[in-house]
Amino acid sequence: MAASEISSDFPFSISYLKVDHDVEMAYIDTDPIHKLLSPPVVFLHGNPAHSYLWRNIIPHVMPKARCIAPDLIGMGSSSKLSSDAYGWDNHNRYLDSFLSKVLESNEKVVLVVHDFGSLFGLNWARGHPERIAGLVLMEFLPPMPSWEDTGDMSDELHKALGGSSEHLRKSIIDENVFIELFLQDQVVRTLSQAEMDHYRNPFLDPANRESLYEIAKIFPVAGNPPEVYKAVENYNSWLLSNDIPKLFFWADPGKIMPLKLSKYYSKNLKNTKSVAVGNAKHYLQEDHPDLIGSEIMKWLESAGMLGRNKERKA
Repeated sequence: MAASEISSDFPFSISYLKVDHDVEMAYIDTDPIHKLLSPPVVFLHGNPAHSYLWRNIIPHVMPKARCIAPDLIGMGSSSKLSSDAYGWDNHNRYLDSFLSKVLESNEKVVLVVHDFGSLFGLNWARGHPERIAGLVLMEFLPPMPSWEDTGDMSDELHKALGGSSEHLRKSIIDENVFIELFLQDQVVRTLSQAEMDHYRNPFLDPANRESLYEIAKIFPVAGNPPEVYKAVENYNSWLLSNDIPKLFFWADPGKIMPLKLSKYYSKNLKNTKSVAVGNAKHYLQEDHPDLIGSEIMKWLESAGMLGRNKERKA
């Protein structure tokens, strides 16, 4: 499907799963009765997206594997909470609860991670390596020792993230900079009005932008926040040392993953197929969904993951 033909439709039903007392995580599940025997493929989005980001990739994968795409808490159709309910610890706890309930016991999974989805997803994977059948990486968060290592950010976003908490809050809550500036700035083609509306809708009420602000506050760079930055260093070391099958998509010029870093990971990640998607920035999924989807399918097949029997209870 050519870029101009990319559908703005969202042809998936949304399910809801309680991950805490009154906290529900919304998600897509293309095989809710678990007919397929391949390891489920879980798609984890970042900030400020939701499962809509994967709409044109999932159809390539769903005929042969169960596809699950949650909305992080505070995003998409998931519960919107007070600001103190977000943050590093809570997001990890919600994701762990979600995966423990949506997957079968001891079931292996393929994680597809992007942006902050990589922060939470790779942290979970490092803690549950026995559950990981494979990893699909794109524009994931690497260690960034300084602000010069944050890639091709727009000046306004860089100023917001690197500035005071007051300026950051004004940019995200009042000016909605992530939706109105960053999204289109990091897609090469022009997003349609319908597509932008899909991204806008969860955050039309400024009160619902608290999740965007709280996640932005833990953007890991230059050693801060210490706990989050340490987690990035830990999963990065784990990524470079393990032999789990990996598929790594990279773009030119990229953003968080610029060319120099893409070449480094292409060379140094073990058991990895590296795929150059071509001209794209941060949201590879919006510019090259068919390439990404078809390559995931080919990789799953070549890695022997399609049709593999699950470990089922007797």
